[in-house]
Amino acid sequence: MTIEKRRLGRTDLMVTSCCLGTMTWGQQNTEAEGHAQMDYAMDRGVNFWDTAEMYSVPPSAETQGSTERIIGTWFQKTGRRQDVILATKIAGLSKQIWTRDADVEWTRHTKEQVDEAVFKSLKRLQTDYIDLYQLHWPDRPVGLFGNKMDARAYGYPYEPFEDVLGHLEAHVKAGRIRHIGVSNETPFGVMRFLAESEARGLPRMASIQNAYNLVNRQFEDGGLEEVCVREEVSLLAYSPLGQGYLTGKYRNGALPKGSRKELFNRLQRYESPQGLRAIESYLQLADETGLDPSQIAIKFCDTRAFMGSTIIGATSMEQLKICIDAFDLEWTDELEDAVNARHAEQPSPCP
Repeated sequence: MTIEKRRLGRTDLMVTSCCLGTMTWGQQNTEAEGHAQMDYAMDRGVNFWDTAEMYSVPPSAETQGSTERIIGTWFQKTGRRQDVILATKIAGLSKQIWTRDADVEWTRHTKEQVDEAVFKSLKRLQTDYIDLYQLHWPDRPVGLFGNKMDARAYGYPYEPFEDVLGHLEAHVKAGRIRHIGVSNETPFGVMRFLAESEARGLPRMASIQNAYNLVNRQFEDGGLEEVCVREEVSLLAYSPLGQGYLTGKYRNGALPKGSRKELFNRLQRYESPQGLRAIESYLQLADETGLDPSQIAIKFCDTRAFMGSTIIGATSMEQLKICIDAFDLEWTDELEDAVNARHAEQPSPCP
């Protein structure tokens, strides 16, 4: 199998349609396991990896930056930095202030914090450049990770879009960052960044990394699809397996030992009655077709016209192989119709 390569936004970067997610390394996975996953992904032709300054997840002061450090030691060991298109992220508005050495009240996208985050990521990654530097979530309050925003937060001040682009531009000009992107962003945010880029000649957002899967198609339903298709901003889909629910491993109340739910109990986004019903309908589709439910879920993402790359993550080599093999699955009209019929019955129950 040869994994397809696609242009990232309007850049010259050609990234594989499969992106290696890394957020479990340093907590659920050891350094050796992370190295083994990188070796295997390279052998399978995957050239695009995604991480973040706050990883591993769940975030904590004790594990922050551990994933970047594991990638950095692999680069140092193998000397294969030039073979990888590497993406990382800076935290947005939050109280995770342990990511900063400076005495701050919030993590923000100010010049000082962008500078600190970029240099610290470069050091951990043992590289002198980052191919894609992403804003992990906005500097302003927005609804995140299935939660609604309190309307009173609209009055909260935030770093102007043009200023954030200017802070990033300094690192682009210095060669530390090649391209930039957003994550967990809204149509308003994407368009404002693009407008400021065009008006002021500032770096342009190449990508958006948002949740997208069979039970969360808000990217289509909420307006981002048209924005990104017409403006050539690539979607990097995270959580294609609904944090494991679309694999079937939690089916009928199962709780596998060592799973994210058993360890951290952070999957409430997928546990509403309507969400569980919708998930079960996709698992039944896998039963009916004899296909692996994980591979149906991943290939669904891969076949969307607006998809840049689908981010996969695994805690075992067996899971990683299944995920990468999914890109070789034939997506038929019958599968497309079956998926869309289920979506029509219960549209995006896990936003």
